[in-house]
Amino acid sequence: MNKLFTLGIISALILTSCGPNKELVAAQEELKETKDLLNSTAMKLNVCLSDKAAADASLTAMKEQLKDLRKTNDALFSSTKEMTVLTTKGAENLEKTLESLQERDLKISRLQDAITKKDSVTLAIVSSLKKSVGIDDPDIEINVEKGVVFISIADKLLFKSGSYVVTEKAKTVLGKVAKVISDKPDFEAMIEGHTDSRTFSSGVLIDNWDLSVKRSTSIIRELQKLGVNPSQLIAAGRSSYVPLVDNETAENRAKNRRTRVVVMPKIDQFYDMIEKEMKQLSGQ
Repeated sequence: MNKLFTLGIISALILTSCGPNKELVAAQEELKETKDLLNSTAMKLNVCLSDKAAADASLTAMKEQLKDLRKTNDALFSSTKEMTVLTTKGAENLEKTLESLQERDLKISRLQDAITKKDSVTLAIVSSLKKSVGIDDPDIEINVEKGVVFISIADKLLFKSGSYVVTEKAKTVLGKVAKVISDKPDFEAMIEGHTDSRTFSSGVLIDNWDLSVKRSTSIIRELQKLGVNPSQLIAAGRSSYVPLVDNETAENRAKNRRTRVVVMPKIDQFYDMIEKEMKQLSGQ
């Protein structure tokens, strides 16, 4: 009987102890699941926080980019306005430039016509001189340089050695030159006296400068007697400083002793013509 009682008590104790153990196991399992869920949730939270930080950074960058884009847009808008103004001004400047070029071309055309006309007169002078009897004398040279006629007459045709008195033989040649000058009242004639390099002094003549100038004025007086308007004549002496060749030989010195008649348009009239052209252009 006692054995049975003891066995019952033990059985009861065993049955009693089994109930709490199951609950403990269940609680432990539930705790574990809760911890796993917590860890999973914490991980997801960390991911969300990281995504949020990245999104915030991206948003900040986008805001800055938007700000820069607005600045760029404002700048482009302002630049477009400036470009419009510049384009308008550029068109106006281009139009003015074209007008200026047209005026310049017209001016150049008119001046070219004037030069052509002057060249035609120059050629007429040369032709007139060459057709004159005896003007093709080897001691008389006619050249045209830059639209100007140069008539070079050897010293021996005009003067005796060391003299500034015009010879009778020279008057025939000067008569032909006088006719050509008189026929062109819009032209001037500069009479240049040239000597060789040998020092000369005699009477009122101090040096070669005096001799060259005296010869020039002597020829001018003859031309004036032959009917040339004195307002067309210019006296000039070059002494020995513009030689044709060196002065080493007697033959070369003879070439350098010469009188040159420079036939050219009146400078003041030429400038008057240009001034008139400028006034006509400005009045258009």
